[in-house]
Amino acid sequence: MLELHDLHKRFGDVVALDGCTFSASPGRMLGFLGPNGAGKTTAMRSVFGLVALDSGSVTWMGEPIDGPTRRTFGYMPEQRGLYPRMKVRDQLIYLGELHGMKVTEAKTSVDRWLDEFGLLDRGGDRLEQLSHGNQQRIQLAAALIFDPALLVLDEPFSGLDPLGVQALGATLKREAARGKTVVFSSHQLDLVEDLCEEVAIINDGEIVLAGEVGAIKQQTTYR
Repeated sequence: MLELHDLHKRFGDVVALDGCTFSASPGRMLGFLGPNGAGKTTAMRSVFGLVALDSGSVTWMGEPIDGPTRRTFGYMPEQRGLYPRMKVRDQLIYLGELHGMKVTEAKTSVDRWLDEFGLLDRGGDRLEQLSHGNQQRIQLAAALIFDPALLVLDEPFSGLDPLGVQALGATLKREAARGKTVVFSSHQLDLVEDLCEEVAIINDGEIVLAGEVGAIKQQTTYR
């Protein structure tokens, strides 16, 4: 289980997190909802040690998260971080190696995910040659190729057409069904209702509602 407890973070006069607390369970999908600037990205970055918290704790399976543990997590940042001029397959294999995979294992996994996303024939293309939707798929593949126990995805559906949303959502559901913990941020309640069992709603750095989606629907008119 991923647990964020009483997170506080300020950037100068700006309060990014103000007691943010929620948890995400294995085998389930949690939608992390909130308007722009609510603190979603700061909270998600804290899982990977990319934000130095003022106070609070982030744990995985009841233990503090160290470097080796983080390497078992898949992360899709809001600001996509792949190399636009590097060939798709080469950079995915490289990223797999960075996560401790052997070259042969990385190649097998990369080809599997390229095939899954219908992009096996585009592996030799540079990332910048792909459409926005296909670049999103490659970014997700980068988070999946090493079979992570936890997936943390910041606005993964941004800019996708309805078919792209459906395909990516189906992939995440399958991964959760395999026992992975899946957390993704969004500002679209209807999307979370369709995909997730759990939701955490953040505003001004504080969790205002959290729990089962069905129960939350009865409590909020958040849109």
